[in-house]
Amino acid sequence: MTRIARRKLLKGAGGMAALLASGSGPALAQEKNVHWLRWTDFVPASDALLKGKIVQEAKKQLGITLKMETVNANDLQSRITSAIQSGTGADIIMGFSNWPQLYAESVVDVGDLAQEIGNAQGGYYDVSKQIATVGNKWIGVPFTVGGGLISWRVSWFKEVGYDKFPETWDTFRDAGKKLKAKGRPIGQTAGHTFGDAPGWWYPYLWSWGGKEVEADGKTAVLNSRATIDSVKFAVGLWKDTCDEGGLAWDDTNNNRAFLSGTICGTNNGASIYIEAKRKPQSYLTEKGAPMWEDIRHARIPKGPGGQFNYSGPFTDMLMGYSKSQNAAKDFLRWIHSKPVYGEWFHSQQGFTGGATRDWENDKMWDADPVMRPFHDLPLSGRLAGYAGPPNRKAAEVVTKYIITDMYAKAIQGMAPEAAVKWAHEEVTKVYA
Repeated sequence: MTRIARRKLLKGAGGMAALLASGSGPALAQEKNVHWLRWTDFVPASDALLKGKIVQEAKKQLGITLKMETVNANDLQSRITSAIQSGTGADIIMGFSNWPQLYAESVVDVGDLAQEIGNAQGGYYDVSKQIATVGNKWIGVPFTVGGGLISWRVSWFKEVGYDKFPETWDTFRDAGKKLKAKGRPIGQTAGHTFGDAPGWWYPYLWSWGGKEVEADGKTAVLNSRATIDSVKFAVGLWKDTCDEGGLAWDDTNNNRAFLSGTICGTNNGASIYIEAKRKPQSYLTEKGAPMWEDIRHARIPKGPGGQFNYSGPFTDMLMGYSKSQNAAKDFLRWIHSKPVYGEWFHSQQGFTGGATRDWENDKMWDADPVMRPFHDLPLSGRLAGYAGPPNRKAAEVVTKYIITDMYAKAIQGMAPEAAVKWAHEEVTKVYA
């Protein structure tokens, strides 16, 4: 056996001790792993792209092993809470709407990265920036902006005398009543589901002039004549026009109902149209024609308070417990680069828009005029918490489904005044 000099042995032992103490191996031997948790997209092609090509390219271009995980969006909040409490979980987690405001103290400030991306791509929409910041802290990197429009069957509305989509609540109720009488109701949820419930009931409330809080973000004002009027009308609207099973629907039920031909319209993202167009032989009208040719998109009707939509920004949060923060930042910078993000953006076909203004001018918006109405949603939308800021308290009101439950309680028989009084008291507890 070759003898090893004592000095060399000690030097080697010291180096090994240092490595053991540091808890890491040589830099060249270290693997970069990033775990990204997102919702299961309503556009299957986008998830296929992320789990296929994006995972492969992240390894090839960045040396990052990307674990791409998707779950039902209604399960995301419980996963976030569990991860924060245990101090372990995905490095990057997608937050919907103003959810990130709930976790501001548990995420990394990504200001330098977020501003770098925003500055390079025309600046962020206001709705994206408001959700992704608390004071001077950037609590996430804005990824995209979604929103809902009413998907409606053109031929069916024509059959009851409407060549274009009804613009007011009175005409909407008239059309819906006639359609329901023909076994073709409106399909909407009044249940505890993340997107379609607030996406309908918040702009409905605003259209009547109702709001949960004053602009100061402190004074609850839900119990108003405008809100009571909106609830009274909603009870009749539900009975006259809606599939009453919608009280228990989640964000998938209305998609299935529409594509099966059992409802005439529903407030939704563009996923119904995209799916019908993707499988033209699977989704047919009662006359055997491709259903996608009979679908258009329209804004929620006007009320005495105006006409609005509910913005749905998506924001990627870098979790404070992550042990791969540098790699996660490298990945976020890369996925937001125009060539990489652009491929994902095109896979959405307009289901969501970019979080930055440069994507307004993308040629994708000219590909299909039926999708064009989604182009303007990032600019025309309001955020939960109006007229106050979309802060942590507003996010708590959303996640407790207070506004949705106000309408659901009245639909199920509670007096409108009592339902509004209950909701106002719940909102007041949050904002107190």
